[in-house]
Amino acid sequence: MSFDLNSLLRPHIAKLQPYTSARDEYTGKEGVFLDANENPFGSITEQDFNRYPDPYQSALKEEIAQIKGVRPSQIFLGNGSDEAIDLLYRAFCNPGKDNVILLPPTYGMYEVSANINDVEIRKVALTPDFQLQPDQILAAADANSKILFICSPNNPSANKAKREDILFLLENFKGLVVVDEAYIDFSDEPSFTNELDRFPNLLVMQTFSKAWGLASLRLGMAFASEELIRILNKIKPPYNISGLTQETVLAAIKDKAKVDRMIQAILAEREFLKGELEKLPFVQRIHPSHANFLLVQIPNANQVYNDLIEEKIIVRNRAKVLLCADCLRITVGTREENEALLKALKKVIK
Repeated sequence: MSFDLNSLLRPHIAKLQPYTSARDEYTGKEGVFLDANENPFGSITEQDFNRYPDPYQSALKEEIAQIKGVRPSQIFLGNGSDEAIDLLYRAFCNPGKDNVILLPPTYGMYEVSANINDVEIRKVALTPDFQLQPDQILAAADANSKILFICSPNNPSANKAKREDILFLLENFKGLVVVDEAYIDFSDEPSFTNELDRFPNLLVMQTFSKAWGLASLRLGMAFASEELIRILNKIKPPYNISGLTQETVLAAIKDKAKVDRMIQAILAEREFLKGELEKLPFVQRIHPSHANFLLVQIPNANQVYNDLIEEKIIVRNRAKVLLCADCLRITVGTREENEALLKALKKVIK
């Protein structure tokens, strides 16, 4: 397809000279480093953290590339996926002029980041079964529509969008199409990273927070064309991923078999929890899930949510979210946690 990324880019970003350090020019690990005003005597901790980390996380990207089937130059790593979202707004959306298209109900940070960056939001609701409306999405767009955010599997509904609808939008939407795949590891759907070389307007987000169990480390991944990745690297903070995070993930990522076992355990618990919830007479509906959570419709969800808190069971109240009336979003826990939830539900709903 014909697509000119620079036509979307904010002019001052195109002209921006990024911050550079000597570590951009010398990438070796051995040497006498007298360039960055670091403490030469080490750290006050047992492990030395006195040196600044690799600003482009090269070693980690090499490993991720092998797992994801992409080139290292197609990877951006951020402080959570939220950093990538914010940088996209900064790079492509002129405040007070441009707009983005959101598809509620969906992940809340797309809207929060738009508001922070003073970018107009145009909303096209999903269908009652949480699917895209491609024609309405294109009708809502104009020449200033810079980004379309698609979350699949979706949060909070847990379902996957129809692949043909996303492909249609990639072929017809004139701006960037962001496919947020935070929950892709729990789905049978192939990743849209397979389509990167076909669609230069595509950016795919994934995360280490869910299946990998590394939420506290705050490491998000974005995959896109090399041109788009260069833009994100140009405007990111110079050392946005700590050395500790890089080292920890680099060690963890080598044990892919453990991740696969955890995914299978979560999927098994998802089916157990779904089956047990279906036995409860007060459960009205459990929406299909391709994620590590269930969207469950229960009468008086607001009251049930508060009653569960009294039982020290914390779920997510989505009752006031569009298309989610009387719904609670329940993360799949361990067997012990799931049974505690079921016991509490039976207690608070009589």
